[in-house]
Amino acid sequence: MKQILIPSAEALPEAAQEFLGLMDDATVYAFDGEMGAGKTTFINALSRALGVEDDPTGSPTFSIVNEYRSDTTAELIYHFDLYRIENLEQAFDIGIEDYLDSGALCLIEWPDRIADILPDDTVWVKIDVMPDGSRRLSIGSQEEVANV
Repeated sequence: MKQILIPSAEALPEAAQEFLGLMDDATVYAFDGEMGAGKTTFINALSRALGVEDDPTGSPTFSIVNEYRSDTTAELIYHFDLYRIENLEQAFDIGIEDYLDSGALCLIEWPDRIADILPDDTVWVKIDVMPDGSRRLSIGSQEEVANV
């Protein structure tokens, strides 16, 4: 398991670059954390680091999924906010399996809603708010980050 500390919002671009250095061939990343922990904020910083020039200004809470394309690599990036998904049937209705199997990068907020169908090689990213307001990202398997 790896960890990245983000002392402030100003450090987000550097943290996103550090995260890029940890990414491997996995295409599904599950971002777990309390409401307000910074999942959307970090995913937006990561998307910019991946070359998305259109500013992803928010969470896809109401659309459930936003599609971005890297302006440097032309890579497709799907950003999911599954907060409003109440059951797997709703996830299947939006075609979640097609997205997960697409080979495109999938960045998922509230992954616990679909944990049973996530690929075995899903990389879990737990975001914790520290007492001083900084953030700690723990990156690894679901079991590894659950024990942090």
